[in-house]
Amino acid sequence: MAPLMDDRPSQPQDCVPRFLVVGAGSRGNAYARGLTESGLGVVAAVAEPVEFKRRQLGRRYIWRADEPVPEQEFDDWRDYLSFEQQRREDERAGKSVSPGIDAVFICIQDNQHVHAVTALAPLGLHVLCEKPLATTFHDCLSIQKAIETGPKSLFAIGHVLRYSPHNMMLRHLVREKKAIGDVISLEHTEPIGWWHFSHSYVRGYWRKEATSAPSLLTKSCHDIDFIMWMMCSPLDHNTEQPHLPSTISSSGSLKQFRRPQKPKAAGDATNCMSCPLQESCQYSAKRIYFDRHLAKGKALAPKTFWPIDIITPAVESLVMNDKPEEAKTELYKSLSEDYSKSTPVQDIESRPWFGRCVWESDNDVVDDQVVTFTWDDTEEGRGAKSAIFHMIAPTLAQCDRRGWIYGSTGEISYDSKTITVHDFTKDETEVFSPKIPVNSHHGGGDVGIVQQFAKAIMAVHGKELSVAQAQREYIGADAEEIIRSHAAVFAAEEARRDQKVVHWSRWWQDNAASVLAKE
Repeated sequence: MAPLMDDRPSQPQDCVPRFLVVGAGSRGNAYARGLTESGLGVVAAVAEPVEFKRRQLGRRYIWRADEPVPEQEFDDWRDYLSFEQQRREDERAGKSVSPGIDAVFICIQDNQHVHAVTALAPLGLHVLCEKPLATTFHDCLSIQKAIETGPKSLFAIGHVLRYSPHNMMLRHLVREKKAIGDVISLEHTEPIGWWHFSHSYVRGYWRKEATSAPSLLTKSCHDIDFIMWMMCSPLDHNTEQPHLPSTISSSGSLKQFRRPQKPKAAGDATNCMSCPLQESCQYSAKRIYFDRHLAKGKALAPKTFWPIDIITPAVESLVMNDKPEEAKTELYKSLSEDYSKSTPVQDIESRPWFGRCVWESDNDVVDDQVVTFTWDDTEEGRGAKSAIFHMIAPTLAQCDRRGWIYGSTGEISYDSKTITVHDFTKDETEVFSPKIPVNSHHGGGDVGIVQQFAKAIMAVHGKELSVAQAQREYIGADAEEIIRSHAAVFAAEEARRDQKVVHWSRWWQDNAASVLAKE
């Protein structure tokens, strides 16, 4: 995969690709911001059912101070699909039409990805879909079929850890330079962050498997992909085969955010805003969302208003327009919303409840999980090895991955900022500090994936590379590799749920190969 540098394909500035953003939430805004700042493309349209979010993204990246025109905003991706089909029909008839869209960012809820990607695939647009690809393995395979049988186009998944300067250097040291010889074992940890987990996986959209998916998929599928990329994916896809795992096992459960753990002093309170521990509980919604975030006011602006803009999208505008008390009132109003035993289950499950007591929520996703991989020797001379992944919620660090890699001639430790290599043969230690973009997310991975995706599109449009060549050179993974990483997550979940060791070759045959053969 090409390095993150100013190596953009040659193409006139007025021919940069035009993007549609489907979903104007935090991820849609992250990709729109990364694209705009890179100068490698333009955000030309947005599809989002919530008018405030749609208009906010549009004012930031599309129509700016002007009024939007019809081809710039849509209530839903289905509306865009109808519009584009008619636009193409008019174009074929020789009518004057607006410029088309070249690529799309899919940033809607995880369980909606399959519907959007499979419906848009026949248009031949280049697609970057936010992770996870889908919430079931069957839907992942449906997406793979749609993109492989549709018009030839680029496809990327939001496995952003591959695209951070830190991790690209780490893989270069381990796989290309063999700085520690043959890899024997890898230990990788994702510290989710104590309040971050409560926000997204106890109170938020991803708190319940039935309405979302297991937390290993929704939170850590790009960590599993990172491990597969480091340990499995070939350096040269033309001459090497992937070193596939032999076994996958896993254990984990929901340990902390359960009703038996609720402090007795909280009594019968189900909402933080009416709880006697409102000022002292570490998970108090007031303390997390107001004291830690909104109280900082405009100081949030250089980085992000997340997570309070997820709770009340209007907050950012109020703060930036010097209306802090109105912003506080809006936030408290949202946090005070609660449900009771008489509230219909479908109403409870249809939305997040950010003021809800973390010990009284309907969450059930795992907050502590370990996944173990093993690889056997191969006839090609690749040695046996292992990898351990730990996803853990109650941590001070927030998503700053860390780990150790043990090799035959040395070891490496890393922490998302630095990489420390100790060479056993020389008894020397060297520390690397990759340059990470300021105010970036995922160590620069958000910006990195957008840049690589846009460069791939420009290379294809400029006829410098074929779709397959650009997919490999800039994106670094094809549909098969994307599916393989997701398969590892689903196999690990099966191992955890059934308390067993999954044998990869057998699992793949039963769940992927046989299904694809039937279709």
